[in-house]
Amino acid sequence: MGLVYADIELVSGDDDVLYRRGFINKTAVKQMTVKALVDSGAYMLAINETVRVQLDLQTIDKQSAELADGTQVKLDVVGPVIVNFANRSTTCRAMVLPGDAEVLLGAIPMEDMDVLINPREQTLVVNPAHPYMAQKPLK
Repeated sequence: MGLVYADIELVSGDDDVLYRRGFINKTAVKQMTVKALVDSGAYMLAINETVRVQLDLQTIDKQSAELADGTQVKLDVVGPVIVNFANRSTTCRAMVLPGDAEVLLGAIPMEDMDVLINPREQTLVVNPAHPYMAQKPLK
């Protein structure tokens, strides 16, 4: 299977709250569409420094992470970030990779949105068993 990419929309969770509470206009909510590497081997959402600055995401924590080459790094964790894909949405934190590293959509936000990798077409798809609404097991 080759690499799978998907266009996802990232939205500043802080701005979304300010909009919903009437403090800012919808046009002031910082958001952007990015091409993300869909990586079910990654744990969470990973963005780069450029995305962080454009969405004005604040540091919540610092955590250690292991990169694909085995290198251990300490990265900023920012958020909240709203991730939108097709008719699905989730709110999560993101690890910030240095420079212009590619955005990674990991397993946690994928599970929460109930989306799957279609290996034959090498695409990210809404779970066909639940096409209209994400379904999450609670047991």
